[in-house]
Amino acid sequence: MTHAPVEHAEQAPVELVIFDCDGVLVDSERICVRVDAQVFAALGCHFTEEEIIETFVGSSGEIYDAAVEQRLGRPLEPGWHRAYEHLYQEAFDTELTAIDGVAETLEALGLPFCLASNGGHATIRRNLTTTGLHHHFEGRIFSASDVARGKPAPDLFLHAARTMGVAAERCAVVEDSAYGVTAARAAGMRAFGYAGGLTAPHKLAGPGTVVFEDMRELPGLLAGRPVS
Repeated sequence: MTHAPVEHAEQAPVELVIFDCDGVLVDSERICVRVDAQVFAALGCHFTEEEIIETFVGSSGEIYDAAVEQRLGRPLEPGWHRAYEHLYQEAFDTELTAIDGVAETLEALGLPFCLASNGGHATIRRNLTTTGLHHHFEGRIFSASDVARGKPAPDLFLHAARTMGVAAERCAVVEDSAYGVTAARAAGMRAFGYAGGLTAPHKLAGPGTVVFEDMRELPGLLAGRPVS
């Protein structure tokens, strides 16, 4: 596929790479879409697989709940999701794997990196531990629960950059969802849209964004080397 160039006339060198978790480090989105469909059926509302991918992949908890409430036509009870957490846990315990090529990519990166996810800290830790990636990010994990607004707001990425001591324009964000690349652009950071998962490449494309499909390409792309 064609890799869109990042649209900066003169780019500052990348000093920090901020990774999303679900769909970028761990191959969880496919599992979540399937379990989401089960949960929505139990709640009495229906979303097509396309709608689930479009509306829920990479979303914040607030966006998730609002979309379900709108489809149901009524408010959800506080803590409603707890009754369904075991479905995700059971599926993750037996099926969750790391994204193909991501472990070797982290080893080859040669740049400081951290993680910033809309997921909660417990979920992030579980997913990284299950896939053997936790040691790469220990002490450098940021959650939407740390800030006022999750993605697509820029708050989480800006918080991660400030904590890591790097200016926004020197950060690169690796995301697999439209919410994530929107947040990266809003934060003034370069976005690298990983299209090897569920989100169509055109949903990730846009200003200041490189779209790619193989995680092994990332080190070269960050260094400005085009990949055919």
